[in-house]
Amino acid sequence: MPSEEKEFKRYIFAVSDATGKTCETVVLAALSQFKTTQIVLETFSNIRTLQQVQDIFLRATAVNGVIIYTMASPELRHKITELGRLNGVPTVDILGPVLTRLSDLLEISPLAKPGLFHQLDSDYFRRIEAVDFTIKHDDGRRLETIADAEIVLLGVSRTSKTPVSIYLSYRGWKVANVPVVLDEEPAAELIGIDQKKIIALTIHPRRLEAIRRERQVHLQVDEGSAYSDLDQIRREVLFALRLYERRQWPVLDATYRSIEETATEVMRLIYARSGLKKGNIPY
Repeated sequence: MPSEEKEFKRYIFAVSDATGKTCETVVLAALSQFKTTQIVLETFSNIRTLQQVQDIFLRATAVNGVIIYTMASPELRHKITELGRLNGVPTVDILGPVLTRLSDLLEISPLAKPGLFHQLDSDYFRRIEAVDFTIKHDDGRRLETIADAEIVLLGVSRTSKTPVSIYLSYRGWKVANVPVVLDEEPAAELIGIDQKKIIALTIHPRRLEAIRRERQVHLQVDEGSAYSDLDQIRREVLFALRLYERRQWPVLDATYRSIEETATEVMRLIYARSGLKKGNIPY
């Protein structure tokens, strides 16, 4: 019967400011894990205005639908969340949390341009795997599996190891980063891996002093007076440089380089040392 058939339908609206393929693919992949009633999936692409968003909510409200969306614009993402609460329509933001997390880690803002998201494919999932590996191997964690990394970054605290690692992971590299601590020898796991994977970062002591002081003020954290003491920093940097020289690890000075520039130089060194390729080096 028509009325009964309608009751068992579930409506999902995939909404995007670009083609909608990313959103649609994620929804279909998720639905494949459920044995459920009939699903009606509608895709709305190139949604760029508030009026378009409001029209979709009118339809979703009428059929008790769910809105799943990918929006590059922070304003539209916020508006969809707000309208969802006001209208009692469930909403799911697929890429917003990822953009926010990467923005925090990379210390840069997303471009907020529609159409930059690619359809989920094998390359996409390889990048996701690389990001996951890199986050799990941040700041010396999981040394037992560090041999699986394609790049290992070393450096004293606040030499941009984490943001450079995340940037490289988004380009498909599995990266581990390990802190160099004053008067402490490298872990056995680090010495036991292919040494061609290792790139050592350094930075001018005065620049590092400024970065650490800014971190303490901005985050309102107390790392101890030695953390931003210039003499202590000089000892840390000198210890690290002597360690790098003794182990014959290539040294990259990140003092005057942006995250992107440092990552590019890391890729150049890895290409030269190991021959590994992960796409073209950006210029």
